[in-house]
Amino acid sequence: MSPALVEDGQSCDVRLALHAMATRFELVLDQPNGIDARATGEEALAEIARLDGQLSFYRGASDISWINAYAATRAVKIEPRLFSLLQRCQALSLATDGAFDVTVAPLMRAWGFAGGTGAMPSPSRLAEARGCVGFQHVLLDPDASTIRFERPGMSIDLGAAGKGYAVDEAIAILRARGVTSALLHGGTSSVHVIGAPLNRASWRIGWSPSDGAPCTFDLRNAALSVSAVHGKCFTSQGRTYGHVIDPRTGLPVRTATSAIVTGPQSLEADALSTALLVLGPAGVALLRTRFPEYESAVQPAKHGGTVASVT
Repeated sequence: MSPALVEDGQSCDVRLALHAMATRFELVLDQPNGIDARATGEEALAEIARLDGQLSFYRGASDISWINAYAATRAVKIEPRLFSLLQRCQALSLATDGAFDVTVAPLMRAWGFAGGTGAMPSPSRLAEARGCVGFQHVLLDPDASTIRFERPGMSIDLGAAGKGYAVDEAIAILRARGVTSALLHGGTSSVHVIGAPLNRASWRIGWSPSDGAPCTFDLRNAALSVSAVHGKCFTSQGRTYGHVIDPRTGLPVRTATSAIVTGPQSLEADALSTALLVLGPAGVALLRTRFPEYESAVQPAKHGGTVASVT
């Protein structure tokens, strides 16, 4: 169900790969202009590796782990680029009415999806986790470049944004080094392209939804992101619960099975595809109004509705 490169016979000079952010990144460079494509590609992937060390929720020495350890007790100073990233995430939360929210980490732990395959939480644990979630309780001070949590127990996880941000930063390096034709993907669910392959008008990306007809997207200087409820999931009393949690309710989403967004930036595409999965079909009109430079589609869940409660 993830996107895949449809090659149609085009030539690709250099292919590089990296495992980071719990996924596999692959870079395709189709360069005729004599630049050192391999060295440039390795530089771009090295930036992804660096960001993995800074943004990982699971690395004890990461900046995110440092924030999560101390921001509930004091203001934590962070470097400017990370501060800017968190500002962008907060703006995306506001623009999606809270459907995208990097403070969802306590709910992911409550549902057993933080490093696990999932388990039904007790009502009391779920209620406690819900009290620790909400982007409006993250205080960002632009003058001091600090972050602070208003509530104890809060934590942030950039899993729905960090990969897209890393892709954007790598793409920026490629452009700065003169690359005119490239495709970079992270786990095949986040794709960003520069230009087009030699002798073609665009990069062609195939998408095969789990319960819909396959389709293709022709991309040029654009990003594409897919979010889906499949992957991590578990079954309890005959009902399947997926790993995408609605930050507003604390419950797994059940309005859609997959969502896809295309547009100029991978960070926004990743965040908006996650938000659209939470919002369901009704979110398409909202995103069209608030993010007119992005296009989106959603595969509705056949059963519809949301998880009503946890008892």
